[in-house]
Amino acid sequence: MANELDEMTGPVNEAGRDINVIEKQIPVKVGVGSTIFQILLWVFGIIPGVIFLFVKISAGKKLSQLQQKVQQAASQVDNYLEQRVIILQNAAKLVEKGIDFDKSTFTEIARLRAGGAQSFSETNAAMEDVQKKINVALENYPDLKAHQELADAMQQNSYTQREITAAREHYNDVVAEWNKAIFEWPAKQIVAAKRGYTTRIPFSVSKEVKQKAREVFF
Repeated sequence: MANELDEMTGPVNEAGRDINVIEKQIPVKVGVGSTIFQILLWVFGIIPGVIFLFVKISAGKKLSQLQQKVQQAASQVDNYLEQRVIILQNAAKLVEKGIDFDKSTFTEIARLRAGGAQSFSETNAAMEDVQKKINVALENYPDLKAHQELADAMQQNSYTQREITAAREHYNDVVAEWNKAIFEWPAKQIVAAKRGYTTRIPFSVSKEVKQKAREVFF
């Protein structure tokens, strides 16, 4: 029997294919079969029906706990984003001491601290813009690079960005766990459908960030 997917004969997309996160929440639904299944359990006796009732209660508790786990993972990303805002704010102040720094930078940082951005992607994009302005200042004023406090701040910024990436990966893992759990038939899927649960959307980056990732930086 031939391989269903044969890398030697194709078909092959010579132009390649990019990937995107689909911004769509899929509601959990159950069919008539699930209703018949539950009815049959009671038909066969009170004990099977009562047992499955407790199974659904347990499934409901697990889904509620998992929902809180998703919230915690999202909050962890926010914590690291806030840390990065503070670090860049301190770095910007240090740069300002050495030069007449762009005042709009501080306005943007203040907006970030006030929660003006609407999503993880927008917050990070705004912080990248602040860091870019700081980097430009460092290139134009090489003496600033010798400032130890500024060097420490930029090192902390680099470390925090790695933590943000790790937190996002953890968030995506928990979202994947949720999206899998709500479709586990019978108990969890039945409970999820009754409660009106939907799939959750994992982290994604903006079109601008994807475009920048293809640019040559050096």
